[in-house]
Amino acid sequence: MSDALVKDLLDAGIHFGQRRSNWDPRMKPYIWGQRNRIHIIDIRQTVRGLLLAKKFITKTVAGGKDVVFVGTKRQAKGSVEELATDVGMPWVTERWLGGTLTNFRTIRERLKRLEELEKLVDSGEIETYSKKMTSQLMREKRKITRNLQGIREMNKLPGAVVVIDTKRETNALREARTLRIPTIALIDTDGNPGDCDIPVPGNDDSMRSIAVIMREFTAAVKDGIAARTAAAEGAEAAGEQDGEQPKRRSSRVKFAADAAPTTEDTEVAAAAAADTTK
Repeated sequence: MSDALVKDLLDAGIHFGQRRSNWDPRMKPYIWGQRNRIHIIDIRQTVRGLLLAKKFITKTVAGGKDVVFVGTKRQAKGSVEELATDVGMPWVTERWLGGTLTNFRTIRERLKRLEELEKLVDSGEIETYSKKMTSQLMREKRKITRNLQGIREMNKLPGAVVVIDTKRETNALREARTLRIPTIALIDTDGNPGDCDIPVPGNDDSMRSIAVIMREFTAAVKDGIAARTAAAEGAEAAGEQDGEQPKRRSSRVKFAADAAPTTEDTEVAAAAAADTTK
């Protein structure tokens, strides 16, 4: 991980946690100290968590699965929607609807309903309805669009769920845990790291820090897409050469061991942590 990225993280205030009176004791391993009654997050732990998360995201996407990004708090909405859309991944920035994952079939039915309403509007057929009915249909269309627009292209369950603020996105994390879908979270000092599989300790109230973390997450998605494309092209070429269809490979991965940070990464993190103590 480059020095420039560590500097970006520090400049964005990623190391500023919550007030001492508002902390969760389970976050103690990720806290360096405190200043002016504000907990300071250990930047080495942030870097380590970010490395684990990025490597797992890349392997998940390379294996053919999508990653859904969830950030419904005001500070996260803009970055989550913009950057997730840029890499073609599903996102949720409005209220997390119960059953989005655990009752996925019903959610798909609602999206089909949205397509029906859009056809009514595009064809002009909606003008043949009464004003009251037209108003009801348009209100229904706006509601479905607002809540489900970000996941309308998600035709199967994701390979991972990434959330901003574990306290805010408890429903999303609970559903992912029920279905054993791996979870990644930007988590502040008032959160519980046990609520997710890969915690990335950091300030989850700052728009700048969220933007930097989302930038890194989506960069990992791009790497995964590139690896997926290269693998598909290689398999196709091999199949043509052998005169047979290539065999499908399992996309399941074990991220904990494979995503371990390198020695170089650890050294950079240590240097960054030293800067925060000055």
